[in-house]
Amino acid sequence: MMAVEGVVKRFGAHTVLDGVSLTVAPGEVVTILGSSGSGKSTLIRCINGLEALDGGRITVDGLDVSDPRQLARARRLSATVFQMFNLYPHMTVLRNITLAPELVLRRPRDEVEAQAHALLASVGLAGKADSYPGQLSGGQRQRVGICRALAMNPRYLLLDEVTSALDPEMTAEVLAILGKLAARQSGGGGTTMLFVTHEVEFARRISTRIVFLDQGRLIVDLPTDQFFAADGGLAHPRIRQFLSKMAPAAPLAEIPA
Repeated sequence: MMAVEGVVKRFGAHTVLDGVSLTVAPGEVVTILGSSGSGKSTLIRCINGLEALDGGRITVDGLDVSDPRQLARARRLSATVFQMFNLYPHMTVLRNITLAPELVLRRPRDEVEAQAHALLASVGLAGKADSYPGQLSGGQRQRVGICRALAMNPRYLLLDEVTSALDPEMTAEVLAILGKLAARQSGGGGTTMLFVTHEVEFARRISTRIVFLDQGRLIVDLPTDQFFAADGGLAHPRIRQFLSKMAPAAPLAEIPA
């Protein structure tokens, strides 16, 4: 289980996260919604140890991410897909995917290359293993980023606004890939997923739960159906206001049940 307990994060005098608590159980697909500046991406960065906490505690399978001795072990259990791809421009697609499993997990190169080719084929990039990131479209680069994360065989997959830098067509392409992955995981077991996104319809279709942050505070944590119910999340004025201003979602490919 991933547990966030009373987390506080400040940048100077500004409190970005104010006593946030939630748990993510194995097999769940949890989406974090909220307006820009609500603390969504900061929470992801705190979970993977990229930001130090000013209060509270985060544990990943019992490992405290604030303890440097435990952080490295906790990071081996999770992988993050970032907004801006963060691929190594001087390395091929194949090497971008295989580098961490080789160096961090000490897996044999033949084994990780076979896995990388299989992952690329699963996202429609079978012919791109020898390409460089600069030769790919934004949607293709983000799919490589997803493959790189999955190559670590993570127990938890953290996705931080992975479509924010993409145009609508590429957004639909990437969301369809993630939707299919989420559909496989949400039955329990496999990689547990925690999304930060503005794609509300996508969140409705793939999430087991939805968390809503506002000005650094968690104000709703509900099963997806309840979040969108008139007597559930929609009973909260801030959530109604937020949803009323969201643009229509990009069209998605069919997501399997």
